[in-house]
Amino acid sequence: MFQIYCFLLKHFIIFAEIKTSVLGNKAIRYLSVFVQWIVFATIVSFFSCSPVKFVPENRYLLNKVEVEVDNQLINKDEAKVHIRQKENYKILGFAKFHLWLYNLSSKKNTNSWLKRIGEPPEVFDETLVDASENQLKQYLGNKGFFRATVDTEVNFKDKKQKANIRYKIKTGDQYKISKINYHFGDSALETLFFRDSTKAFIRPGTSFDFDRLEKQRSNIVDLYKNKGYFYFTKDDVSYLADSTRVDKEILLDLYIGSNPGQEEPRKFLPHYLNHFYISVLPGSVPVSSPQSSFGHFSDTLRWEDHTLYLSPEIRYRPNLFRNLLRMGSDSLYRLDDARYTFDAFNRLRQFRFIDIQFVKSDMLRDTNLLDCHIRLAPLDKQGVSFDIEGTNTSGNFGVAGNVNYRHRNMFRGAEVLQLNLKGAMERQQRMADNAPEYFNTREIGTEATLSFPKILGPRQAVSAFRNFLPKTVFTLGYNYQRRPEYTRTISNIKFGYDWMTSEYRKHTWNLLDFNMVDLYQFDPGFIELIKDLYIKSSFTDHLILATNYSFIYNTQKIGSLQNYKYLRFNVESAGNLLYLLSETLNRPVHQVVDTIGLGFSEYYKVLNTRFAQYIKSDLEFRYGYIIDKYNALVGRAFLGVGFPYGNFDVLPFEKKYFTGGANGIRAWQVRSLGPGTYRGPANAYPNQSSDIKLEANLEYRFKLISFLEGALFADAGNVWAINEKDNRPGAQFEFDKFYRQLALGTGVGFRFDFNYFIFRLDVGMKLRDPSQSAHNGWIIGHRKYTGDDFNVSFAIGYPF
Repeated sequence: MFQIYCFLLKHFIIFAEIKTSVLGNKAIRYLSVFVQWIVFATIVSFFSCSPVKFVPENRYLLNKVEVEVDNQLINKDEAKVHIRQKENYKILGFAKFHLWLYNLSSKKNTNSWLKRIGEPPEVFDETLVDASENQLKQYLGNKGFFRATVDTEVNFKDKKQKANIRYKIKTGDQYKISKINYHFGDSALETLFFRDSTKAFIRPGTSFDFDRLEKQRSNIVDLYKNKGYFYFTKDDVSYLADSTRVDKEILLDLYIGSNPGQEEPRKFLPHYLNHFYISVLPGSVPVSSPQSSFGHFSDTLRWEDHTLYLSPEIRYRPNLFRNLLRMGSDSLYRLDDARYTFDAFNRLRQFRFIDIQFVKSDMLRDTNLLDCHIRLAPLDKQGVSFDIEGTNTSGNFGVAGNVNYRHRNMFRGAEVLQLNLKGAMERQQRMADNAPEYFNTREIGTEATLSFPKILGPRQAVSAFRNFLPKTVFTLGYNYQRRPEYTRTISNIKFGYDWMTSEYRKHTWNLLDFNMVDLYQFDPGFIELIKDLYIKSSFTDHLILATNYSFIYNTQKIGSLQNYKYLRFNVESAGNLLYLLSETLNRPVHQVVDTIGLGFSEYYKVLNTRFAQYIKSDLEFRYGYIIDKYNALVGRAFLGVGFPYGNFDVLPFEKKYFTGGANGIRAWQVRSLGPGTYRGPANAYPNQSSDIKLEANLEYRFKLISFLEGALFADAGNVWAINEKDNRPGAQFEFDKFYRQLALGTGVGFRFDFNYFIFRLDVGMKLRDPSQSAHNGWIIGHRKYTGDDFNVSFAIGYPF
């Protein structure tokens, strides 16, 4: 991979697609030699700079730290976390890049820029070796390995002034829990505990594991806090472990509400909710102001046992809070209800600050009643933003602008209205008669979205979704696009719901997704190109009346150094209702000559337009493995299938799958790959798409300096036709051939993190081109590379 990296840098001028007609062969050779010298100088500097430049005499650079474990139950990476001293961070698995940057600095300058962005050498410290041994033994003891041993080998390389450390762990046998004795502060606590499944988490025969015991402890606290025990804490749950009675077994005593040594068990009472005070703070009031400071509010609304404090400039209808609160007066205090209420307020995206606290009632201090105080600091009610961005589609540069207006409280019920106006222009190039031909594509569109923080619909639906933080969303849009091949307009109406079933699970169900697509002003060359192809029908006026559902499971947390998973499932069906109504109402049937001359096709029209009928589904999975703060490995897999039938035997072009470009297989321009082994005409603008898509991506990401990150990636996949009438040669999907038609690409990338957005540059190189018949599609090692085998992509954000 490092050779490929150097090769790509060497040919950077080719990647940028600077054509010989512009610079000439001689100029390209000179520039290529210049880049080669830069790469050569960088490599020489990297390997010639002494890694021990800043290591004091008679001291050693900690070069490598290894952990050996004789038991598969112990994770090496987890054990390594407990080592007190580690070697300098690496990128690419071997290069201590940040140490190298630090060593490039001058010894005289103690505050140089290189020192700030680099990492100082990790100097071997023998005292930290002893501390690491103790930490590892403690970690192993917490896992139940009380007889574990840790032997340490330190290998000094005097000539290189380096030290390597190896920790050899022998775990011995793991202790298990033989018996659990339970001790409760009172009978009510005991009854609740044995009614719940929490007790089964730790049981006789379970391995003794401190982390597992802590998890059990948290579960017990949650159990009682959800049963009204507001003052119950972790301090009210304790363990006493005895390992002296039976060899390699633990006798465990669990104390709940009654700690050992106490003369009298602590008394607990379930608490009930009394009164709710909701304060919507004006923008001038600091969020640190006392709860009892009500002088900032000019309006007070009361209903039942609720009091709402408002100011003139910020007003909400009481029904909003009735819908959001999952707690009521005289109801038992439950921790889950408090968490849900916080999530409900947070999902509104209305407030910059949310604070929920429970206190003893001022008027009834000697009772088990709690008052709930909710303080909210709203965001600005209205706002306008302007965005201007540069665009790049496979080397074609352009500019786009957006005007966004947002109203966060349209009807005083936290309804959000968003208006967007977008305009874009892009200069594109294609070859005609071996000469470049330039033209501009233009796009202008507007979209309005109105969302309600509840389900609008039948009462049964409202009740069913009430506990899932639901939203109802209406969307209305219109878009005009002038492309080199055609002009099209898209009118869109959408109505649906989205809701959350957990912190990580989101559902979206669009009951109505209506699109009217009109195409006109076709380029004669494009019509000539597709006139004999089955896909010609995709480029006709059509109407789509669909319903679709999406499920997203996402554990990724921005800024967190934890592994994450992302799963997205979509399914969409269109045209079935219109077809059923057309059949029932005996609407007139229209006929057209089949796209490839196989007779006639019959279909219905609605609004004087043929409607599409299809079913489509796709699945995407991503996994992010965080190696350390400088390195991460992210993988992605995608499978999608669309099947047209009935009224329209071809998928509409905007519903077809395509690949290539900044978010696909990056060694190809967008829409220039496939389907199958099909190769489009040489001088045509890329427009390849089809019914099936299979794609996999793997990307290794590493931090370089400050805001700059690097990446090495590999992409594989293709698109195929599912319909036998698709007459593009090699386009059909066949089970015994598709795996031999996968395109492979690799490359390097750079990401510029500007906090508000990430600008991305990826340079892709083809390894295997399925449309190439020679050498089974393989390029690398079989022929010389040309400029067409590389692709440069610019984009905003990570590819996945």
